Amino acid sequence: MEAPRQYNVHEAKTHFSRILQQVETGEEVVISRAGEPIAKVVPLHPKVRRTGRGSLRGQIHIPDDFDELPDDIADAFGMR
Repeated sequence: MEAPRQYNVHEAKTHFSRILQQVETGEEVVISRAGEPIAKVVPLHPKVRRTGRGSLRGQIHIPDDFDELPDDIADAFGMR
């Protein structure tokens, strides 16, 4: 993981909206005063990284009776 971007207090005040956009995309930002880090801005919710097909394998369960209709609904549509 790369080091967080660092801004001094003046830069942070001037570019606050841009910094928030960076944080929203998962980046961490450090705010410094006189070259000394004083705060870290981090995403409230960690960014979920998905890699494509199969990335949720083992995390989702579909019950065996998923496609079965309840009797009352099947009757209503004349499917029994």
